[in-house]
Amino acid sequence: MNIQTIYEFPLNERIRVFMRLEQLFLQLDHFLAGASIYDKRAAIDILLDILTIFSRSDLKSELIKELDRHTKVLNHLSQSQGVDNQKLNQILADLNQASRNLYKSNGKIGIKVMESDLFQSISQRNSIPGGSCSFDLPAFHFWLEQDPKQQQIDLDRWTQPFTDVRIAIKLILDFIRQSNVPSKELAQAGFFQLALDKNHPVQLLRVSVAAALGCFAEISGGKHRFSVRFMQPSIDENRPSQVSEDIPFLLTRCMF
Repeated sequence: MNIQTIYEFPLNERIRVFMRLEQLFLQLDHFLAGASIYDKRAAIDILLDILTIFSRSDLKSELIKELDRHTKVLNHLSQSQGVDNQKLNQILADLNQASRNLYKSNGKIGIKVMESDLFQSISQRNSIPGGSCSFDLPAFHFWLEQDPKQQQIDLDRWTQPFTDVRIAIKLILDFIRQSNVPSKELAQAGFFQLALDKNHPVQLLRVSVAAALGCFAEISGGKHRFSVRFMQPSIDENRPSQVSEDIPFLLTRCMF
C-alpha cells in the first residue's frame, strides 16, 4: 500500500486562520467524546484557544466575504460546458445557506461564552503552567466533578455559537482543496522551487509524498514564489537535514 502524507501550506493570513480553527475544532471533537476529567479539561483549553482567535479579528465578516467570493466563482463556472449543474447547485445552496446563517448571528461570535465568570477565571490562569489546579480554580474543579449529563449540556451551550462558523470554514477549505488537480513533480536533491503566476493567485499549497520515503516536506514562500525542502529526521536529536536523493511528489496549487 502506497501511503501518502499530505503537507499543507497557506499563502495568506485568512486561510492560515481558517486552517488553525479547523484543526482546533477537530481536536475539540476528540476530547468532547471522552468521558474523563482530563478530556473535559482538554476540551475547555481548546475552546479557550478558539475564543482567543475570535477575539483578535472579525472572523464573521472574513468568512462572509470568502463565501460570497466562492459563490461568484461558481456562478461563473455554471456557464461552462461539461459542468455537473446538479452538484454545482447543491454547493451554491450550501454556500448561500452558510452565508445567511452568519448574517443572522448577532454580535461577535462567542462573546457571551468569554464573558462568563468561569471562562474568564480559567483564561486568566491558563497562561500559568498548571494554573488550573483545584486550589487555583475551585469553581472549575466543582464543574469538573458535576454529573456528565450536566457537563454535556454546558458544553453544548458553549460550543453552539461556533456551529455556523465551523460549517462555513469546512465549505471554504473543501472548495479550495478541490480547486485544482495535483501535478507530478521531482525535488532534485530534496529541493524544489517554483514561481507563482500573479494573475492566478494561489491560496494553499498541498504536497503529497510517499510515507515510505522517510522524509517530510518543509514548505516556505509567499504569493510570488515558494520552495519545498524534503528533510530527514535526525536519529541523534540534532537538526533535521535535507535529503540528498531526488524525491518524487504530488503538488496541488489550490486557487479560488
